[in-house]
Amino acid sequence: MSDETPVLELRGISKSFGSVEALSDVDLEVRRGEVMALVGDNGAGKSTLIKSIAGIHSVDSGEILFEGNPVSISGPKDAAKLGIEVVYQDLALCDNLDVVQNMYLGRESHNVLQVLNEPVMEHRTATTLKSLAVTTIRSIRQPVATLSGGQRQSVAVARAVMWNSKLVILDEPTAALGVAQTEQVLSLVRRLGEQGLSVILISHNLHDVFEVADRITVLRLGRNAGLFERTKTTQEEVVRAITAGKPTKVSGIAMEETS
Repeated sequence: MSDETPVLELRGISKSFGSVEALSDVDLEVRRGEVMALVGDNGAGKSTLIKSIAGIHSVDSGEILFEGNPVSISGPKDAAKLGIEVVYQDLALCDNLDVVQNMYLGRESHNVLQVLNEPVMEHRTATTLKSLAVTTIRSIRQPVATLSGGQRQSVAVARAVMWNSKLVILDEPTAALGVAQTEQVLSLVRRLGEQGLSVILISHNLHDVFEVADRITVLRLGRNAGLFERTKTTQEEVVRAITAGKPTKVSGIAMEETS
């Protein structure tokens, strides 16, 4: 995996809002089939970085490469064309619509008479959910309002996957979920990586991070504070990087202190 061209690579990304420097010279790399966790305290710059990847914010300086090619992401449509999908914490689901309607929200399929192609939409929805081993939803025609938190998260992730995505960004996917629903969502995250999709997982829950992540990038005060191989580190080391920006080691290489 390490010899392959990364799906996404950020080099020296900086972003300011007036006099506030939200990001300063941030690097990030995500490989194919990898779950890269992005962690940091409130105000670390995680949301700004994700919104820059998604095209909501334009970066002030730095370079974004997608599959090895420099790209300019000027808006969400640019990100979607590249194959970048974001599942935000609010999920952006419509409670009054059913699962199929939410999966196709804004991207509805029509036949030659411009009538909704319901059979095609139902088939593709069912196939996508099955491919992700989402088996807890009773009917794809039930309103999203009737779904549990874990089921809703599964629908939002499946919607992102369905559109030929290559990189899925998950913003706090297990927030406010119970134990069983959290495990359901973490299993879904694992399957995304197993199917060759690249995943950026934003989470404050280090237990969840250590359950599914391959590598962990730490941000502190808008700067890189550590990069860890999950199997070669501990939660304590990651916490130290998050809270104090102490020097850390990645594969034996010391990183500079960021505070």
